[in-house]
Amino acid sequence: MTTQNQNGTLITTIENKIVILEFGHPASNSFPIDLLDRLTNELNSLSNNPDVSVIVLKSSGSGAFCAGASFDELIAVSNLEEATKFFSGFANVLNAMRTCSKIIIGRIHGKAVGGGVGIAAACDYALATNESAIKLSELAIGIGPFVIEPAVTRKIGKSAMAKMTLETEWKTAFWANQKGLYAKVFETTTELDTEITAFANKLARYNPEALAEIKKVFWEGTENWNTLLYQRAKISGKLVLSDFSRKALNQFKK
Repeated sequence: MTTQNQNGTLITTIENKIVILEFGHPASNSFPIDLLDRLTNELNSLSNNPDVSVIVLKSSGSGAFCAGASFDELIAVSNLEEATKFFSGFANVLNAMRTCSKIIIGRIHGKAVGGGVGIAAACDYALATNESAIKLSELAIGIGPFVIEPAVTRKIGKSAMAKMTLETEWKTAFWANQKGLYAKVFETTTELDTEITAFANKLARYNPEALAEIKKVFWEGTENWNTLLYQRAKISGKLVLSDFSRKALNQFKK
């Protein structure tokens, strides 16, 4: 199944109990709210599909894995309701990944920024290439990685999260692997895809009930995300409307 419009593409392919779920957008695979909503709905649907055991989450092309929030939509928000709704889109995706009954393997083929780092962190098992550097640059535009923080901290720890947030600089794929965000890092996408195919097929042969139960164990202690992430979305929504953020966003656009 493919959904495509001016807000990006979402392609779902199912074969041998394995789903390839691919999102894409011309602006470095960034996320407008519409694409976030479509991804959330598809994850929720796949969670209830008895013909699916494993999901491989990937993005289109050979450039960035995900540039995070749509820059154009960040600039366009004009009130707290709109801004909170936008950031809640990322909260919805993270919660859908968290509660999805299927194991999610992340194919992180390139750089990830902001919300893209959060999505990589919310995968149950992420594989990457040497090109898959990560960055949290939100402070530079007057906001912060509030919504994705619980997902990233869960994987790399509070100290590493603080380092990424405050330094707002690129961290290498090797660094991300050392901190636990990536399970393995490969030199080429060919090697990456070979490993993903083998690993997904391996998981697909396991008892789906066992996979669903172990996923619940992986995510124990995150039940408060049903409220926490939306509280964080409101914080981001308020900050993105500040004079500081408006000036910074317009400067970046120029």
